[in-house]
Amino acid sequence: MVWIIQQEESYSKFLTSSWSDTSFIEFRDHSKLIAVAVTDYVHKGLSAFYTFFNPELSKQSLGTYAILKQINIAKDHQLSWVYLGYWISNCQKMSYKQTFSGLEGYIDQKWQPIKT
Repeated sequence: MVWIIQQEESYSKFLTSSWSDTSFIEFRDHSKLIAVAVTDYVHKGLSAFYTFFNPELSKQSLGTYAILKQINIAKDHQLSWVYLGYWISNCQKMSYKQTFSGLEGYIDQKWQPIKT
């Protein structure tokens, strides 16, 4: 029992931080939970920290849908940007990031547009 509690605490620390407000945006099909987008509210923007979903629904592009929802939330709150996290161009699991316009990278100590 102690091991399970420690795992829960460790996972909670991984998903939340003391320096931002973290929100768990839930996506449901009727009452069934199908995805969660862990989102940090930071100065002038949102950070799309982590999204997880039912792997049986991977063809429904729930990760992309979550990002679109986060973009809409940022617009509703008049926030300037949504940070999608690290991007490695040759990593298949991260390739979805290049489908969004306005992709920027922090290069030479400043944010610059990235051409994909």
